[in-house]
Amino acid sequence: MRLQLFLFYLLLAQLTFGQDDFLAKQYFNDGEFEKAVVFYEKLVEKSPRRTDYAEGLVACYQQLERYADAEGFLTKKIGESYAFPTFFVELGYNFLLQDMPEKAKGYFAQAVQKIEENPNLGYAVGYRFQKYALLDDAIAAYTKAMDLKPELNYDFQLARIYGEKGDIDKMYASYLKLIYEGKSSRSNVLRNIDDFITEEPDNENNKKLRKVLLQNAQKNPDVLWNELLSWLFVRQNQFNSALAQEKAIYKRTDGASLQRLNNLGDIAQENNDIKTAKAAFEYIISNSSDSIKILNAELSLIDIDLKNADTKKLNNIEKKFEALLEAYGYQNNTLQLQIAYANFLTFKRERPQPAVAMLKKSLKERLGKFGKAHIKLALGDILVFDKKFNEALIYFSQIQKSLKNDVLGQDARFKVAQTSFYKGDFDWALTQLKVLRGSTSQLIANDAMQLSLLISDNSLEDSTQTALKKYAQADLLAYQKKTAAAITELEDILQNHKGEKIEDEALLKQGELYEETKNYDGAKFNYRKIVEFYATGILADDAYFKLAQLYETVYKDTEKAKEHYEKIIYNYQDSYYFPQARKNFRKLRGDFIN
Repeated sequence: MRLQLFLFYLLLAQLTFGQDDFLAKQYFNDGEFEKAVVFYEKLVEKSPRRTDYAEGLVACYQQLERYADAEGFLTKKIGESYAFPTFFVELGYNFLLQDMPEKAKGYFAQAVQKIEENPNLGYAVGYRFQKYALLDDAIAAYTKAMDLKPELNYDFQLARIYGEKGDIDKMYASYLKLIYEGKSSRSNVLRNIDDFITEEPDNENNKKLRKVLLQNAQKNPDVLWNELLSWLFVRQNQFNSALAQEKAIYKRTDGASLQRLNNLGDIAQENNDIKTAKAAFEYIISNSSDSIKILNAELSLIDIDLKNADTKKLNNIEKKFEALLEAYGYQNNTLQLQIAYANFLTFKRERPQPAVAMLKKSLKERLGKFGKAHIKLALGDILVFDKKFNEALIYFSQIQKSLKNDVLGQDARFKVAQTSFYKGDFDWALTQLKVLRGSTSQLIANDAMQLSLLISDNSLEDSTQTALKKYAQADLLAYQKKTAAAITELEDILQNHKGEKIEDEALLKQGELYEETKNYDGAKFNYRKIVEFYATGILADDAYFKLAQLYETVYKDTEKAKEHYEKIIYNYQDSYYFPQARKNFRKLRGDFIN
């Protein structure tokens, strides 16, 4: 019985103690320091060696301007045999709060002195100085610890402090030392450096980084410096300069890998530096002995040639495809060639029948489930183009069942919904879209939500769904790359269904098609009409974002672009475009952004 009572009281004491801990922190976080101090005093009395309780109590005293109480408590703590050196920092900071810097310096010096007794205390002391923005003292603490015990490394902490102080040269030196010595991951360091540079090569911080990298390369010809220079040039959109570095890396590593060159080609292509992209892919073709890498580079060059290709160019591209197919044949490791050629025949030459035959032949090869899924996805897309909706739905449904929990399976489900929409089976499309609104892919989830709202919003007022059927037809024409016909179909909706809910959808879709045909004024007119008449609608953020991008990239009107990005930032914070709008706005404003 006595044992049971003892255990009961022990449990009760632990519960009470835990409750005091919770309440102390809660009151402190809520700014109720008078209440918090009562609990911290109890906690310190019960656990005198818990530094977190001691620091909490001191913080309460300081918030209440009870500096004498804080001083008395800390003076007692530093007199104890097990006194932790951070209490010297706390006592010094307590004098700083009372505008007594000379007294503070003495205690700060004692805190650093403690490191001589035990260099491992360097981090605790340095971090505490950092907490109170005492950066020079933090540098002194970290440096002393490293001098006394060379195996300690606080270069990461020092780099951050140098950055806060604006000593960019020392910051770069510390960060680069960390990478060179392998004491921090490259991605972590570059993420921190990225906060201090911009896309502008003439930015002072960019110039300093380029200079220190070149100096390191001259002193110590390590391939690391070429890799970091390439990263900087890509960050500055100087892709040709990055290409020179990547070629040097390839030669100095004895042709270990061409993947970096392939990645650079892709990035250059995405940023419309076609000349550099072609040069990168051509270099891969000339230097690789891997047939698949050569094939992928050849296909990338075809993608580049397809931009704004006229009939003559299309004829040449078709011959190139035929030659590649003859050279590589139907193999399970060259599916990308068969899919690319099938898409070319369908969407560029409007000859879906041979494309379907080719992909059905590919399906007869011994393929894994993902290989089959990719072929079936492409095959379904082509059958939709050819308006063979039921056959396309069979292939999409097969992928959906075999890869239910994969993004590829979710993509197939969306295509089931989209195909049903083109077909006019709006109820079945909605059934599929409801599932996809919780997709792990944000892009698929967003597309599913948009299409779902389009169908549901435009089915309530019009039971015949006349305008919705016209929109589905226009969307299918756009999918088939029959852009002019799609624009005309959308114009019919805008003229004959004024004031209906579908009007803003038609305006947005037509605006996007105008952009494809480089009718930027027409696109701008449509987007402005949406934000003027449908500012509370679900497409207003889309229109603001597209207007901002037009002003930024086409009209080169920075102020107008910022104005429209700002609309999203302040009025549409739950928008899919919010993160990108904020990033673009800050970039145009000249902020340092990561």
